[in-house]
Amino acid sequence: MLLAIDAGNTNVVFALFEGRKLKARWRIATDPRRTGDEYAVWLMQLLEIRGIKREEITQIIVCTVVPRALHNIQVLASNYFFVEPLIAGQGTADYGIDLDVDQPSSVGADRAVNAIAAHAKYPGDLIVVDFGTATTFDVIDFHGAYKGGIIAPGINLSLDALVGNTAMLPRIAIRVPDSKSVIGTNTEDAMLIGVFWGYVAMMEGLIARMREQIGRPAKVIATGGLAVLFDEVTDIFDAVDADLTLDGLALLAERAAAQGSETK
Repeated sequence: MLLAIDAGNTNVVFALFEGRKLKARWRIATDPRRTGDEYAVWLMQLLEIRGIKREEITQIIVCTVVPRALHNIQVLASNYFFVEPLIAGQGTADYGIDLDVDQPSSVGADRAVNAIAAHAKYPGDLIVVDFGTATTFDVIDFHGAYKGGIIAPGINLSLDALVGNTAMLPRIAIRVPDSKSVIGTNTEDAMLIGVFWGYVAMMEGLIARMREQIGRPAKVIATGGLAVLFDEVTDIFDAVDADLTLDGLALLAERAAAQGSETK
């Protein structure tokens, strides 16, 4: 089995694969101070609940945008699974795609892995929208090359900034507004309209401009926790793929294993 670990700014997702088939996934809040031992206590219990023995995990791959978390995840892999983890973008887990941007080394691992998975699963030119702590819009051409993109504040970051920098605005939950009216008649509705419909307008506007610049038809693939929520109110997404990053990690691990067998 493969253990794929996606360490983001908000959550760390652990996923088990048999080949390309996703068998289980768990998430824990990202905390760079969490030690390998703490990860192990938490993860071993979850594996036991599923009836999975640690010896069944023979390969581990890590994708992270939180450098401080990497060491402790490596400790987890080596001390508890006796596996040297693959790091997305390094060694035999090299991305294997053209990063056609000014500073290829600055492309986030999650964005590169999304590009790999999206190109493998969907034909043609693509725009991948990933709803995480930040919302990213990434362009992948029909050859699979990563061409660049946009980084915008995630909707929860926007809400945090609004609430945290005002004296009287209350904390609200992000959801689809009950009414399609964009004129709020109370504070909470006015805030929800501004944040939610404002975000929808931003997405639709940016994607329209990106498609115009690409100059060819481009499918829009959405991933991340809030993709399903926004898919309810807009038709800009051609597909919602919740496991795009994890699928990309499984693909990278498969390629790395094939390279390893060729060199033996």
